[in-house]
Amino acid sequence: MANSAPPPVPMDSTSLSGAALQHGHWRNRRLLASGLARLEHFLEHAGFDRAPWLVVAFAAGIAAWFTLDNPGQWIFFLTGAGGLAGLSLVLLREQGRFPYLRQACAALSLAALLGCGLVWTKSALVGVRSIDRPLVAMINGKVLERVDQPADHRVRLLLATREPVSGRAIRARVNLDVDDDLIGLVEGAEVRLRVRLMPPAAPMLPGGYDFARVAWFGGIAATGSVLGKVTLVRPGEDGGSLGQAQRALSRHVRANLDGSPGTLAAAFASGDRGAIAPADEEAMRNAGLTHLLSISGLHVSAVIAAVYALAGRLFALWPWLALRVRVPLLAAATGALAGIGYTLLTGAEVPTVRSCIGAMLVLLALVLGREALSMRMVATGAFLVLVFWPEALVGPSFQMSFAAVIAIIAVHGSGPVRAFLAPREEGWLVRQGRNLAMLLLTGVVIELALMPIGLFHFHQAGVYGALANVIAIPLTTVASMPLIALALLFDLAGIGAPFWWLAGKSLELLLALAHWTAAMPGAVTTMPAMGQGAFLLFVSGGLWLALWSGRVRLLGLAPALIGAASLASLRAPDLLISGDGRHVGIGGEGQELLVLRPARAGFALESLTELAGMSGGVRVLDEWPGAQCNHDFCAIRLRRGERDWQLLLSRGSDLIPERDLAAACERADLVISDRFLPRSCRPRWLKADRRYLERSGGLAIDLEHGKLTSVAQGQGEHGWWKRPEPRPFKQRSLGSRNNAASATEAADAAIVNAPDRRKPDQ
Repeated sequence: MANSAPPPVPMDSTSLSGAALQHGHWRNRRLLASGLARLEHFLEHAGFDRAPWLVVAFAAGIAAWFTLDNPGQWIFFLTGAGGLAGLSLVLLREQGRFPYLRQACAALSLAALLGCGLVWTKSALVGVRSIDRPLVAMINGKVLERVDQPADHRVRLLLATREPVSGRAIRARVNLDVDDDLIGLVEGAEVRLRVRLMPPAAPMLPGGYDFARVAWFGGIAATGSVLGKVTLVRPGEDGGSLGQAQRALSRHVRANLDGSPGTLAAAFASGDRGAIAPADEEAMRNAGLTHLLSISGLHVSAVIAAVYALAGRLFALWPWLALRVRVPLLAAATGALAGIGYTLLTGAEVPTVRSCIGAMLVLLALVLGREALSMRMVATGAFLVLVFWPEALVGPSFQMSFAAVIAIIAVHGSGPVRAFLAPREEGWLVRQGRNLAMLLLTGVVIELALMPIGLFHFHQAGVYGALANVIAIPLTTVASMPLIALALLFDLAGIGAPFWWLAGKSLELLLALAHWTAAMPGAVTTMPAMGQGAFLLFVSGGLWLALWSGRVRLLGLAPALIGAASLASLRAPDLLISGDGRHVGIGGEGQELLVLRPARAGFALESLTELAGMSGGVRVLDEWPGAQCNHDFCAIRLRRGERDWQLLLSRGSDLIPERDLAAACERADLVISDRFLPRSCRPRWLKADRRYLERSGGLAIDLEHGKLTSVAQGQGEHGWWKRPEPRPFKQRSLGSRNNAASATEAADAAIVNAPDRRKPDQ
């Protein structure tokens, strides 16, 4: 009897959907396995290109500590990175698939963990709590450092002293008027003086310069100014420090070269920028040449290269030495000593030390016969700097210097550029034209690499910097610096005057180039503050473009282009309010920035205009026809989006009757004041009085979207940000001397059609 086939089993919809899900599951697994296989193949053939990414992960761990808010989040990051590294290491012991991928996960996670742990440890070890509040006191102290700043008519002193209230040992930085300077007021001097001290300043506005963070890692607990005369208890010893040698060299240079060229020559020779006129410094900055004023890679490299070349030729003239010792080794040692001495003489600032470390690595590569400029060398230099100064990562100096070097190496290491610069049979003129074109291309690439950093930190970037640097860099390295060095050398015999004259002419040409470039239309691009997200896109895209080789590097264009596109959508804040409430800027009402109080040119005014993304002038609010102002208050109505916003801003010091103030607040959406306002003042949306601003810091407000950004949001619980202690509220009736109804008069003059209540988006 034949076997009959079993009847087919009917499949319901549940079975069909289960089969489809299972098929989709296996399909996703195959796609994942295929993607991991491609990534494994890429890492296997990447070779030495993988090494610099360890330093990138190390830097990412440092950046994570600055970005995350509190110890709980830092511990979570460390735990996650450690867990991923441990899991990858365990999997590496087993023979399985994707060994390069597992190795990369373990190494990168461990590097990020070490970076975060390092900066947290340094913050805990060197960070110093600032003084609690501003104060005026008589103190005794010892001068640790002296910086002459004749252009600002002052001397800056770093003192070791004791906090007047608690007796705690602190370091304070104070400014002394140059007319009150004393002979013997140098490093090591003991002084007695009356000072006005205050805590190091937090950012004035969101995205502004954070001196409190710099002071925290520098161990500075207070800043201020000297009131009256200084009593010199014990003078310091002359010639006993590098600082005194630096000042003596700077004075010698300025004595032999007058005017602005002398101040630039002093900066090149000794690192002393204190005498440079503000107009010259601004012109250099707007022309994209300010990096020439700061002793960094260009200057240190020029000194070491000159000494290396000269020493090599001199040692080669001595046959006995040349036959027994490698001349390149002696030349490299001589250049290294010259670089270290120049670094110490110019103040040994972090950018100079960083450049010196990089130059030492280049010399080491030359001695060993290795490639002098490579990404591995740059990564090693960055790692050494971050080990000792992890806080430098978030500063513009570190970012700009390494971005420039990375851009140079990436451009010159690319295939098309190597082919363009390859030796060939051609005339001298054609070869020089090729080199000039390469110099211009390098300048353009450097400007593109530095522009996002400049926009993020300074909210402006130069447009013609690449063209100006094509002339300025060769002029400085080939003419100005060698002539200054020759002038100093021949001054030993008293015959340096001709070289000083030539150096002065070269520096006059440099200054003329700076002022001409800065005066060109559109020389400076000003934009509102860039968000961290857009900046991260630029950084990640730039690193991907630079650190990989081959076509895969082009994938870095995607995040870079997205970041560039996001700049087009940047919108300047409608309101900028400083942390003390005294400075208020209102944008979007024409080309001028409306300000609450008249302000002379200075840090506050520059911060307002830069963060507002405006390069035009400013206008005081009571001169604007759309505002109603009196002695105590200004009221203004702003149209943003689909509604009107009523603002009430206090600017006087007279006492106001509380009932009148409460009525005016009730009619306003926002009330801004540098004074404590009573609880009865209840505007519809936000009351940014002194009590609120002490907790929030400066504010940037987008009225159209109801979005508020504060300084406190970017500070978290890091040691340099100190939230104020709760103050007991004292209710009192405010009485006015002259303007009994000033608040209601100003408010009623502009308040109509009161909008609905809304809460700020924080």
